[in-house]
Amino acid sequence: MKAQVKRLDASDAGELELADAVFGVEPRADILHRNVVWQLNKRRAGTHKVKLRSEIKMTTKKFGRQKGSGGARHGARSANIFRGGGVAHGPVPRSHETQLPKKVRRLGLRHALSSKARDQQLIILEDAKLADGKTRALQAALEKLGIERALFIDGNEVDVKLAQAARNLPYVDVLPSQAANVYDILRCDKLVLTKAAVAQLEGRLS
Repeated sequence: MKAQVKRLDASDAGELELADAVFGVEPRADILHRNVVWQLNKRRAGTHKVKLRSEIKMTTKKFGRQKGSGGARHGARSANIFRGGGVAHGPVPRSHETQLPKKVRRLGLRHALSSKARDQQLIILEDAKLADGKTRALQAALEKLGIERALFIDGNEVDVKLAQAARNLPYVDVLPSQAANVYDILRCDKLVLTKAAVAQLEGRLS
């Protein structure tokens, strides 16, 4: 499939042939869902913690009579039904990470890229370089391209000036090609790839 190549000033820079094996796959919601769930699970800290009954420092002396009080029979004050007592079945530190085969991760990336290409949310740039790292300059370029929320993916290294200019824009992210991932691609309105990024993604996923 062919795609128009633009410059950062929105002028045309020819066409580029995209590999159908990477950008022309019919997207599957189940593959994308598995990848997103795997990513979000992996970044959870798992440090939530409550004190269980054995960790509460309270008297364990029986505080009432066994019979005759008209109430229940209680021993320690650390029971979970008392204020300040332990929590029953509360969260403890653990890993939320799940397993996902490498081939499913690669497949998910292909489906995410194909989803953007199918929905006409894919923009190919000749390169993504700014003369200076001014946010105003990048904002003007985005307006010419008709972009508000976007993910820029470049080659091995991101242009330092572009990364500096994008820092103050809350809905613009910049990543190198090796950091391309399903979650960030799906949550952006426009996916902006440089020719270098296309070449590297096709080499990695074909």
